[in-house]
Amino acid sequence: MKAMPNFTDVTEFILLGLISHQELQVLLFGVFLVVYMIMLLGNIGMIILISISPQLQTPIYFFLSHLSFVDVWFSSNVTPKMLENLLSETKTISYVGCLVQCYFFIALVHVEVYILAVMAFDRYMAICNPLLYGSKMSRTVCIWLISVPYVYRFSVSLICTLWTYGLYFCGNFENNHFYCADPPLIKIACGGVHIKEYTMIVIAGVNFTYYLSVVLISYILIEIAMLRMHSADGRKKAFSTCGSHLTAVTMFYGTLIFMHFRRPPEESVEQGEMVAVFYTTVIPMLNPMI
Repeated sequence: MKAMPNFTDVTEFILLGLISHQELQVLLFGVFLVVYMIMLLGNIGMIILISISPQLQTPIYFFLSHLSFVDVWFSSNVTPKMLENLLSETKTISYVGCLVQCYFFIALVHVEVYILAVMAFDRYMAICNPLLYGSKMSRTVCIWLISVPYVYRFSVSLICTLWTYGLYFCGNFENNHFYCADPPLIKIACGGVHIKEYTMIVIAGVNFTYYLSVVLISYILIEIAMLRMHSADGRKKAFSTCGSHLTAVTMFYGTLIFMHFRRPPEESVEQGEMVAVFYTTVIPMLNPMI
């Protein structure tokens, strides 16, 4: 008979963080605090500017304001706790706090990926169907395009978090990361791992593949439309409206693909920590500038 694992009730996790050297932790605290404050000022400033400027009341800026909103929420879900632990000796997070962080992390990642895809579709409509753009991308349509995915993504995230709640632990509560994420939790769990791992891969794979396809198809059609333009100024204007969005998509999708399309038991969690820092703190700061 195979012995059953000795499951242990979890009250908190130890977040091992980015680095163990105290001197470097203080330095990182200062760097990430500055990055976080720049992110807050940039994105909140973007939201205020779009809301008070009549000339910015267009679909692309409507979606951009929601991207800034999600970036603020996304980074604030992770960065304050990271900053606290950089100066703390205990570096812990409660079990409930860990689940809450997982819930918002999953939901906001999916919402951001969706918004980037909708922005690509908006550029397609503006460039390839300019005469129908005003009617097809009306204010009502934009509100529906944003509100429904918020509800859907937060509902899916609840299901994913319940699978995380189904993980069992056997005394090892050291989370080799600076926030609660599924891959490091799966690595230290001793029960309920397989169903959580495969549902995570399937849900992430289906959603990211679908939205990445929307982005790629939209830009392929945009490229075809640009090649048909006789005016060089028209092509230049069309490209200028897409360049910044393409940059944001490349950064966000690239880091997510590296982080989440790999099996946690086979890959070291440590190699993804700096990439995780990039898309949880740096990308939200860069998006308003881009």
